[in-house]
Amino acid sequence: MIRIAELKLPLAAVQYHPENHTEYHPTDRLVQLAAERLGIAAQAIAGLQVHKRSFDARKSELLAVYIVDITLADAGQEATLLARFAEHAHVNPTPDMSWKPVGLAPAQLEQRPVVVGFGPCGIFAALVLAQMGFKPIVLERGKPVRERTKDTWGLWRKRELTPESNVQFGEGGAGTFSDGKLYSQIKDPRHLGRKVMSEFVAHGAPAEILFAAHPHIGTFKLVKVVEGIRAEIIRLGGEIRFEQRVSDVLIEDESRQLVGLQVLNQATGESYTLATRHAVMALGHSSRDTFAMFYERGVAMEAKPFAVGFRIEHPQSVIDRARWGKDAGHPLLGAADYKLVHHAKNGRAVYSFCMCPGGTVVAATSEPERVVTNGMSQYSRAERNANAGMVCAISPEDYPQDPASFAWAFGGKTYGVEKLAPGERHPLSGIVFQRQLESRAYVLGGSNYSAPGQLVGDFVAGKPSTEFGAVQPSYKPGISLGDLHQALPGYAIEAMREALPAFGKKIRGYDMQDALLTGVETRTSSPVKIGRGADFQSENTRGLYPAGEGASYAGGILSAGVDGIKVGEAVACAILGLEIPSSGVRGSGGAA
Repeated sequence: MIRIAELKLPLAAVQYHPENHTEYHPTDRLVQLAAERLGIAAQAIAGLQVHKRSFDARKSELLAVYIVDITLADAGQEATLLARFAEHAHVNPTPDMSWKPVGLAPAQLEQRPVVVGFGPCGIFAALVLAQMGFKPIVLERGKPVRERTKDTWGLWRKRELTPESNVQFGEGGAGTFSDGKLYSQIKDPRHLGRKVMSEFVAHGAPAEILFAAHPHIGTFKLVKVVEGIRAEIIRLGGEIRFEQRVSDVLIEDESRQLVGLQVLNQATGESYTLATRHAVMALGHSSRDTFAMFYERGVAMEAKPFAVGFRIEHPQSVIDRARWGKDAGHPLLGAADYKLVHHAKNGRAVYSFCMCPGGTVVAATSEPERVVTNGMSQYSRAERNANAGMVCAISPEDYPQDPASFAWAFGGKTYGVEKLAPGERHPLSGIVFQRQLESRAYVLGGSNYSAPGQLVGDFVAGKPSTEFGAVQPSYKPGISLGDLHQALPGYAIEAMREALPAFGKKIRGYDMQDALLTGVETRTSSPVKIGRGADFQSENTRGLYPAGEGASYAGGILSAGVDGIKVGEAVACAILGLEIPSSGVRGSGGAA
């Protein structure tokens, strides 16, 4: 097959039936464009499949842009055409995007591999291990996704937090209560992202995610997909244990080989030991107690940069008009998204994060008496507001390093911060910083899980807000209006006040008076990085496989799923004594 990119057609050429959410590709016109690109007759093309469809809104007439794969009536002509277009950037052989197991489990396993965490990374680590016959045991500290949904609504509707079952913890991970975005900027030469997307479709996701440039599922559809993959893992011999929190790792003293996990059954209060020499730690970015336990056990880790800020809400119609112009409201385009960045005079970068078109701002804390915000959309993206994180980049140099702050954040423990050399950064210092901001936001919001908020115009002017304007807040359980300058460090407030007018020049209306800021957004990524080697194992603890967002090897559903596949393969290769697949070669023998 031959892959041809950058085939462009006017938006009117694409048919969309909104009643059943079905898009019909203009196949005949794409065949004609492909034939013209290759300099052959249209009749020479036997078949065409759309690989990707995006939109180009940079000019007055919006264009649909396609990448297609074609087959030729005369298969022998393919090599000749590919040779002729060898230097053409938009004509290439269609790559093999299928996933192939690195090997199959032996009939008898001494110990089953364990996957800790059942978010996107843990789900795909467990799935590929199950598909290779390793019958993994999955430990998830939270509840099954439907019970978890009820607990999450308890915070949103009744201000009742369940610390082990919320937006952060439970089946599906933090990505379940998000926009369900399925795109990433990771390098993926093995096309493992296609494996992730194909499994989603096989378990109930819309088929369009395979070709849409910015695909998404939405929370309700993602719930069904997660349940379907769980059932498949169990069918293949895997085991999913909910409400099981790993409280300790058992490591041999001299070799630093993992030999087991101490597990607390949170449903019964009983603890037990689970023997294993291979554990995928797909923790998620909010497993602060586990990070602290790793530090106590000497697992190699370090503080890393992340970002903090607010959620910003606009009428979705404002964003649609700014992005799509006269085509705003077209059913095929749907709710528009955006991506913005500004480099402030004080050296800080301010950027949009986790943009949720037609969505809501949600309460996302996992700890009592703290306020955290996030964004969520359903598949329809039909809510009245657009929201996104508007965040300021920070680094370990910004984090607290004093014993008093550590003792406050960790229940009296300082974790040796007082013994650090000048300039040395404590691995857990980012957690201290997050907890400080989240506790302050709780107080600013009224100490009842309401979030502090401020109108954009008032924020830029430096005066408190007293009433809402055209933008009504979507955050539940509620917003307490006031002055957000106390919610973040001064350098972040300064940079964000500078960035808003700059963003308004890029998206008309972005800095409108009545746009709403809601604080605080602190869980943009993990505050720690748990180091691992080329074999995907911890730098200093054999058998421990740091993975996904919590370990800082992913940033979103798709990249976390891809990392889960890689780590699952690495576990299989370690058990079978095979080489781990390189980034460019896949095969049943695990050859590099």
